[in-house]
Amino acid sequence: MTNSPFPLEPTAADAQAAIAEEFSFFGDWSERYQYLIDLGRKLPTFPEEWKTEEHRLLGCQSMVWIVPEGDADKLVFHAISDSAIVSGLIYLALRVYSGRSAAEILATDPDYVSAIGLAKHLSPTRSNGLAAMLAFIRDTAQARQ
Repeated sequence: MTNSPFPLEPTAADAQAAIAEEFSFFGDWSERYQYLIDLGRKLPTFPEEWKTEEHRLLGCQSMVWIVPEGDADKLVFHAISDSAIVSGLIYLALRVYSGRSAAEILATDPDYVSAIGLAKHLSPTRSNGLAAMLAFIRDTAQARQ
C-alpha cells in the first residue's frame, strides 16, 4: 500500500476544528471551491491498478475509488476522484477519518460538513456522493471493529 499523509491532527475532533478554521478565512464560495480543488491536488498518488470496479464507490456521479486498509486499531483510507472538487471533498473526509481507530471513526459525526457550509453549497449529486463516501468509511470501521 502507499504511504498516507493522514492523520494530520491528533484527533478527528481536532481535524474538524482545523477544517472549520481554514474555511472561515474565505469570504465567499468561489474561494472555498478553489480551496477544495487545491486540497484535492494534495491527495497522494493513487495506483492505477486500484482503479477497478471492486474499489469504485457507487452513489457518486463522478468516478471515485476508495481502498481501505488496516484493522480496528488503525484504519487508513486511500481514495481519488476524476473530479477536482470531489477530490477536495475526499481530502477533507480522509483528513478527519483516515489513520484513526474504528472506535474513533464511529464516534465522530462529520460535523465539518455543516460547520463549513458544505451541506448548503453542494449539488444534490455531490451531496449524495459525499454521503456515500462517509457511509463507506463508517461501514468499514463498523465491520473491522
